[in-house]
Amino acid sequence: MKRLWNAICQHIVAPTQLSSDQLPRLLAPFNRSPQLRRHAAAVIIARVQLICALFAVLVPLWAVVDLLVFEWPVAWPLVLMRLASAAVFATLAWPRGISMERPYLQAMAMLVTMMLVPPLFYLASLQVIDVSRLSGWPRLVGELYGFMPTVVLGGLAIFPLTALEALLLSLPAIAIAVFGMAASGLEFSLQQHGAALWFMLLMLGVAMFSGMSQTHYMESLVHKAMTDPLTGAFSRRSGAEALELMFRLSSMSSRPLTVVFFDLDHFKAINDGYGHDAGDQALIALVQTLRGILRRGDVLARWGGEEFVAVLPDLPVAQVPAFLSRLRAAGLGIRPDGKPLTASIGVAESLVDGVGDWAKLVELADQRMYRAKHEGRDRAVLPGGAVIGFSAA
Repeated sequence: MKRLWNAICQHIVAPTQLSSDQLPRLLAPFNRSPQLRRHAAAVIIARVQLICALFAVLVPLWAVVDLLVFEWPVAWPLVLMRLASAAVFATLAWPRGISMERPYLQAMAMLVTMMLVPPLFYLASLQVIDVSRLSGWPRLVGELYGFMPTVVLGGLAIFPLTALEALLLSLPAIAIAVFGMAASGLEFSLQQHGAALWFMLLMLGVAMFSGMSQTHYMESLVHKAMTDPLTGAFSRRSGAEALELMFRLSSMSSRPLTVVFFDLDHFKAINDGYGHDAGDQALIALVQTLRGILRRGDVLARWGGEEFVAVLPDLPVAQVPAFLSRLRAAGLGIRPDGKPLTASIGVAESLVDGVGDWAKLVELADQRMYRAKHEGRDRAVLPGGAVIGFSAA
């Protein structure tokens, strides 16, 4: 079984490898990082807008076929429905910004709206077209409308979706297709409609596999682009992007946002005396400790060299001493000479410091970190000048 799993990972999901902890995130849209959700939302919205822009033009053009093939009492209702559908597509295609607070909800709402238009058009066409009474070209065109729900299932394949999302999005199209089969005038049965149902399920399977593959590949690329390869913390660029977003959200809601700036003490002495491998291990130890005490919504970024920035939303400065106590109780690791690792720490909080942008918040935390370093290291400087010292024993 392990060999089969390795073969699947190597030949199907290559060039990225699928780990056991990633599989649940491919099956259901839970436990995703905010960064991945926002990136996925941006991709979904962009593709929805592109498809809708094309359909806003192509759907009305097909009205020429309706006018040529059907009698006027049938053709004109279809033309009006096409114009209404094109209006919906044009609205979805209209350029718009991505929501700051709920980007993925915005993306899914747009996708659901787009996916409902063709099945609903088909459902409405059943009230106008009676395929069982038609022949020749009118019958052919009428039967083509019956493929609209299936086309929707195929269209899901171009979006980075989890298996559960693809399944839930497909249910309305499948239900409408089954209703259309029952309303076609023929007795609904597996013998009569089994082939069409099988094809729809096949398209659903393709859409689920394609969506999961895209999601996995996107997650792998986002992770590589956003994280520091040595420590696994966010890179400075991705950390700054996350911090900017979190600052804007905290400003909109008037909630505190705390930045904690860490600088390992005497880090150069580790590199000079014991080599860069020992220095790397010290950085890894710091990140592992911080991850153990940071909350799920917190962000940790490697700002440069031995400097790290932790972004703590909804953490007022009054709760920072408790956070630092947990940090010191956990320990930052051990230096190659057997002594404990220590850090100089600067803290800034958006509401207390009254800053107008995230860069100023980091700058204040950086300045307080240097003050902690100049006053003897192994301590933290908080807003207002309060200093929390730690034992370096």
